[in-house]
This record gives sequence, C-alpha cells and structure tokens, in this order.
Amino acid sequence: MDYFPLFLDARSLNCLIVGAGEVGARKLELIMKTPATITVVAPWVCDTVKALAKNDKVTLIEREFIDSDLAHKDMVFIATDKPEVNQYIHDLGRAQKVLVNVVDNTPLCQFITPSIVDRSPIIIAMSSGGVAPVLLRYLRQKLETVLPANLSRLGAFSEKFRDKVKQALDGVTARRYFWEDVLDGDIAEMVEKGQDEKADKAFDIALQAAAENKEVKGQVYLVGAGPGDPDLLTFRALRLMQKADVVVYDRLVSPQILELVRRDAEKIYVGKAMSNHTLPQDDINQLMVDEAKKGNRVVRLKGGDPFIFGRGGEEIQTLIQHGIEFQVVPGITAASGASSYAGIPLTHRDHAQSVVFATGHLRNGTIDLNWSALAHQNQTAVFYMGLTGLPVICEKLIQHGLPETTPIALVQQATTDAQRVLIGTLSDICEKQEKAQLKPPTLVIVGTVVSLHNELNWFQQ
Repeated sequence: MDYFPLFLDARSLNCLIVGAGEVGARKLELIMKTPATITVVAPWVCDTVKALAKNDKVTLIEREFIDSDLAHKDMVFIATDKPEVNQYIHDLGRAQKVLVNVVDNTPLCQFITPSIVDRSPIIIAMSSGGVAPVLLRYLRQKLETVLPANLSRLGAFSEKFRDKVKQALDGVTARRYFWEDVLDGDIAEMVEKGQDEKADKAFDIALQAAAENKEVKGQVYLVGAGPGDPDLLTFRALRLMQKADVVVYDRLVSPQILELVRRDAEKIYVGKAMSNHTLPQDDINQLMVDEAKKGNRVVRLKGGDPFIFGRGGEEIQTLIQHGIEFQVVPGITAASGASSYAGIPLTHRDHAQSVVFATGHLRNGTIDLNWSALAHQNQTAVFYMGLTGLPVICEKLIQHGLPETTPIALVQQATTDAQRVLIGTLSDICEKQEKAQLKPPTLVIVGTVVSLHNELNWFQQ
C-alpha cells in the first residue's frame, strides 16, 4: 500500500484551508462534517465558502497566505490556482510537521482524502491512491446501494451497550461471539426498523443468558478454499473466514484467499508437499482440537474441497472423538476448477460418458490403483497429486488398454494468473514435462476430452 489508511481523531484537530474557490469549498464542506476547528485563508472567496463560513467553527480570513497561518495547525489543504504558492506552502508545512494535501496534485500530498460512505458512526473510506477516481466512484455507488441507510442506528446501538457488555462478559472472544450473534439476528432487525424499546429488552435478555453461560465452546469449520481464484469461494466460506479466531491452512491456499481472512485471526501454516510435511496429519488434527477447546472458532482452510483428497474425513473423525462441534463447507474441487479454466470438459457426449477421480500418491507412497477400472476409452480420468508418479500413470494406463495416443493434460496452479497447461499423449507427455518442468500443484487429466483444449481454451487465449 502506497498510502496507509487510518482515521484521525478530529475532536482536537486544527485544520487550515488555503484557497476559497469551489475546490476549497469541497474540502471545507467535507471537514465541516467533523468537530475539527477550521481556518480558511484566501484573498478572494466564492459564494459557497461564504455561506459555509457562517458556521461558528469556521474562521474566514480574507487575505493572502502568510507563514504564521500554519502555526498550531495539524493539517492543511492547499487549493489555490497558483502552482508556485502551492509548492511554497507545501514545503513550509512539511518542514513544520503539518499534514499536507495539495488538492489535485497527488505527488505533493502527504495524505489524500478518501471516497467516503457515511453511516456515522460507521464510516467506510476507500482510496485508489489517485490513480482510478472513476473506478472509486463506481465502487462507492455500489456500496451506497448495498449498505442500508439506517446502518447508523446499529452503530449507535452498539456504542450504547458496549460498556455494559464489557462488564457482563469476560474475555474478548466471549464478547465478540455475543456481538456477532446480536448483529446476525432479530435484535439487529429491530434496531434497523426503529423498534428501540423492543430491541433494548431483547438485548438485555440475550446478554443475561450469555453471562450465565460463560463457557465459550469452540467450533471447527472445514472450509474448501477452491482451486485458487478467490472469486470461486462460496459466500458461506467467506463469512466463516471473517469470523475465525484461528485459521489453519495449507500450501494450496493462495495468498489472495488468505487476504480475505479476518485481519486479527491467528494464521497457522501446516503446508504439505511431497515427502515434506510441515506438520504431520495427526498433529494437525490435534491442533484443531486444542484450539477449539480454548473456545476458538477454528477455520481449517483447505485447497479444493475438504472431502475430495483433502483428508477432511480423517480430520472430522478426530473432532467427533473429542466432542468438538464442526461444520463442513464444500469448495470447488481442483478437477472442476482446472478442467473449466483449461477448456477441458470432464464429460462430453462425443468423448466421455463418465469421469473418475484418483490419487497419484497413496498413503504408503505407492500408486497401486485399480488400473483396469481407470483405463476406459469413453471415460475421463483425473489424477490428483499425480506429477511425481506421471511415468507410472502413463505406463499403467497403456498396459491396461489405453492407446499410446490418448491425450493427456497437465494443469499447473489452475484458475490463477500462474496457470500453465501442458498437452501431450500418454507416450510423449513425460518427455514434454522434463522440458517444461511444471511444479505442484498440478492436476493430470487423461482422456479424449483433452483434445478440445485448443478450441475451448477461454481463460488463456
């Protein structure tokens, strides 16, 4: 981030605006929404500024700027039409440690004013760093339509009961769980509808119940993060990621998806690569149990789908043994993501009437599969974790009846900008892979549907 977002306490803020044209008027109108003390200095004043300056907290000085105007100021907006004056005041302000904004001149801005969605006390501020103002305006319009106009009522309601909740409930986790239940439930709807008395009574009853049951029970959510593209997450996955206290994730979860996790959640990496396990599976299982017993909401974030070669079944067996509550959130499995983004349909009336998923790496390190069931010409076979065992896969499929000319595709880091697709046949794909050196995670797709790749390859044309 070139600009670090923060909110200044305006209750003791002393702000100077140099320039009183319509540009300066816009800044004045914005700052007047805060309790800041404001001084406007300009030799000429437009009608808009004259009208706004009738407010008691605005001091209007109709003359040229002088150096002493910066004394005891915390921030200055410079909005004159003279570049040399703007530069001079900028340099003077920076030397005196005053926050400086030269309007419509981003290189001379120590700070920039964001695009604001105001639902005070809830305020949403957005910025593009000055490079995409139209996009920013578009996003603000979207948010204005999505966020209810009476959202401010919920903010004021939360402020009213904040201290009461603090006194009744011990610990940050217990308080957060309680507030999330309130904001997700009927009480929030009462507040938004203006049913204040009814909402207050319901809140007191809910708080008393929460205080009497002080033990916070943790939960584990097994969440499928999909094949890599954050846009392929389910709505439920995103909601739970935003509620998590602890996130346990593996190497198949992309950095872009991790960015969507609640900011202050503890993130624990347990990534596994071939023959290199950061944390053995049994230890991962126990880690989730231990964190849940502390009262935490634990999200086990897994690439693809938890129940398709994701060891989700093993993990929830452990949770059941220890009496830990859990939920499973399906995700788009790698086979669906990779085939869709590579333009390779897994089934097709002219090519494949069935599809089978197989692992290229068994628990004992072998690839001892039911090869006769996999080697069908009117079927698509998808191998997870099949890159290392690729020579064996090709050899066994040929031995059990598939022609050497059967098309095969390797899809690396599917659905992401780093996606690579390597096309070959059972007889030559190993040689091509030696040259291409694709790396895990790479999915292997076998079948005549692969021949459709060049025609249907929409993602990487």
